[in-house]
Amino acid sequence: MNHQPNNPTHGVTLEAMLIKLVEVNTWEGLAARIEIRCFRHNPSIKSSLAFLRKTPWARSKVEQMYVRQIQRENRAAEKASAAEAEAEAEAAET
Repeated sequence: MNHQPNNPTHGVTLEAMLIKLVEVNTWEGLAARIEIRCFRHNPSIKSSLAFLRKTPWARSKVEQMYVRQIQRENRAAEKASAAEAEAEAEAAET
């Protein structure tokens, strides 16, 4: 089995990436960030997947956006964890 711990897209399907991005950004947000017609006109997961699977440059942009989203979420989780640890340390001191 090939493990790729430093590859945030490893094991994540294009469909899962697209669903996540739509949940976070909405179709309008995706269309504003990546100029792809299928994001602007009657967007759907099915039609977008069909286009992305046959258009490498578009798929690459979606994957890059997904990686940036995951990185933002990881940074936010790290900050929350650090703040929680700091609050616990302050509570332990009192």
